[in-house]
Amino acid sequence: MSISAKDVSELRKSTGAGMMDCKKALEESGGDMEGALDYLRKKGQKVAEKRADRDANEGVVVAITEGKKGLLLALSCETDFVAKNENFIALTERIARLAMDQGAKSVDEVNALEIEGTTVKEHLVTETGRTGEKIEVSDVQVVEGDNIASYIHAGSKIGVLVLYKDGGKDEATQFFRGVAMHIAAMKPSILHPDEFDPEFVEKETESLRAQIIAENELNEKENLGKPVKNVPQYASRRQLTPEVLAATEDAIKAELKAEGKPEKIWDKIVPGKIERFIADNTALDQERCLLSQFYALDDSKTVEAAVKTLSPEAEIVEFKRVAVN
Repeated sequence: MSISAKDVSELRKSTGAGMMDCKKALEESGGDMEGALDYLRKKGQKVAEKRADRDANEGVVVAITEGKKGLLLALSCETDFVAKNENFIALTERIARLAMDQGAKSVDEVNALEIEGTTVKEHLVTETGRTGEKIEVSDVQVVEGDNIASYIHAGSKIGVLVLYKDGGKDEATQFFRGVAMHIAAMKPSILHPDEFDPEFVEKETESLRAQIIAENELNEKENLGKPVKNVPQYASRRQLTPEVLAATEDAIKAELKAEGKPEKIWDKIVPGKIERFIADNTALDQERCLLSQFYALDDSKTVEAAVKTLSPEAEIVEFKRVAVN
């Protein structure tokens, strides 16, 4: 049968599918619009099944903050070509808005939301058939509270939300947006060392010590001329109990005494040496704990110190980071 250009155009407008796909769908359904839509859905399911094991490492992250709520949503695909498409970006924004309005807080909840008479999950199956790429909601994060800073990194590949107490400072809004930028760049996974699992810390400490010992041995063997690194006893502030710090202070004082340093100047020397000991033995914190990292916008301070410089009452309550790369 003859398929009119008007019908092809109407189907293409409602689905976003390619012209030839729309024409084929109408031919297969005998010109029936509902049948053509069903054909395209089934085509999407077949493509989705084939692409199920593919990695979707590209995409777009959208942030929405309104009142006392902030949301991050990532829609992933396989290539940067699709991620940069205006329709894909608009779809991401549409799903994020839907999630925000409907109060969805997880990927499963977003996938179950209704869009155009079907679920988001089924709608994305149709999009997979249209683009030929695996498309999925890969992450959803929500924070709720009085003060929320947001940041989307250039290219919309990384999004951050920071829930904070402003300490009564007018400049807190700009400051905590800077903290969000730091989080985007430095990739902390937790806020404070106390959040680490003790067993994880012990394993990471052993791994770190072995790595530094191996680097020092290679440096010596190959005569690379690099400074010998201190082999740490610990990797996290979580391990630096009051007993450990007291023993460290006693050892420092014993060393100063052996060197013949006058006791009256120890108070000027000991704090710096303890600070160095802590820095040498908290590498895991500096890698993964936001408050322990050196602040990207002022690397003379940790993030925690920078926050307290803004105001003693200021505080980072919670943060979320979502990325598609």
